[in-house]
Amino acid sequence: MKLIFTPIAQEHGEYWKKNAPNITNRIKKLLADILEHPYTGIGKPEPLKYELAGKWSRRINTEHRLIYSVHNDMIEIYIFSMKYHYSKK
Repeated sequence: MKLIFTPIAQEHGEYWKKNAPNITNRIKKLLADILEHPYTGIGKPEPLKYELAGKWSRRINTEHRLIYSVHNDMIEIYIFSMKYHYSKK
């Protein structure tokens, strides 16, 4: 499987690397688990609804979520966001 990061997700990743190593470690654990089990595992995975239907969410912490989707029979996993909840920027 392959992880593909959107430009926003890349920005969020750089932000966490510079400002919060503990969150960076949590994100690494979540990404590794997503590669193993896209729909189950750590971070309380849940399918999103409404305008985010088709995407999944996992908890980084109480404030922040990792938003992703799985494509092409789980060959590609797109990471959309790794900061805030769902729509905040």
